[in-house]
Order: sequence, then C-alpha cells, then structure tokens
Amino acid sequence: MASLNKGLKKVDVRLRWDPSPLGRPPHDLDIVAATYTADEPYGKPSYVVHFGSRSPDGTITLSRDSRTGQGFGSDEVMVLELERLAAGYARVVVGVVIQQRSGERTFQDIANPRVVIAEGPMELAADDFARVADSTAATVAEFTRDASGEWELHEALRGFDGNPESFATVMGSRS
Repeated sequence: MASLNKGLKKVDVRLRWDPSPLGRPPHDLDIVAATYTADEPYGKPSYVVHFGSRSPDGTITLSRDSRTGQGFGSDEVMVLELERLAAGYARVVVGVVIQQRSGERTFQDIANPRVVIAEGPMELAADDFARVADSTAATVAEFTRDASGEWELHEALRGFDGNPESFATVMGSRS
C-alpha cells in the first residue's frame, strides 16, 4: 500500500542579512548543504554544495549568492529538489557559514540575519540565529527520508565554531 504522507518535494532555503556599516568590510554568509547516504547517514558527506558549485545530479543548487547582503529580498537562495534525489541518499543537512576573510565574525556581529525554509509559498521554519549568536556557523535544517521514501524536515539549529572548510566536514555529525 502506498503511503498517505506526501512528504517534501522541492524546498527553498532563503538567507538574508543587512550589509555591514559604511566603511567596514562586507559580511559574507553562505548556505551549505551536505548529503549523506543510507549506508552512512552520519559519516562523511557524499558531496557538499556551496557557492560556485551544485550537486552532481543538479538536485541541489545555489540560485542566488551575495557577498555583501546588499539588495532586496533574499541574499542567498538554495533550492533542494528532494523528490529527485537518488534513493541511496537518506539525509541532507543544510547550514550557514560566515566567511572569515576580514577577521573572526559570529552571528551576533551580523545585522538582522534570518533564514527561512519554505516549500513553495508555505514557510516551514525560520530563525534569526539568536540562539547561536556566538557561533561562526550553524546547521539550520536536517531533511531525512522516511521508511516510505518521503522526505521530512527536522529543524536543526546547532552552532559551530571554526572555518568554513572544517564546518563542511562536521556539520552532519551526531549532536
């Protein structure tokens, strides 16, 4: 019998923040997604998607990338076509990392950061990073495939410290 659960199909992760004050170095935040196989749901990521990249099969893409937070609406948008991910993938973890080129910055140093996770017009989750204010990166969502093959969202705000490269390797670890 088929499941009555419709599950998530295509999800947007939208990130926005206000530009840094005039005369100060720009703030650059990035959305990062890591995929994990059913064989190793908490192991090494199968692949990581971030600025300048996309998933090998085109199911996870960064459709908007800002280095300054300037402009209207979302500064960064990542699209996850969960229904198209191969059956071997069981978990996708999404996070936000602050680039550290101009000295260490944490979420408390960024004006008005906000992440929204939505499916079409429906907002599924949102956060302002206040609970992880002292962190340089944070996971914001975990998507898992259930026994019937449908995807579901688990809010997963968890702060991390370190550089962007190290975050990509630990963001999907068990808490």
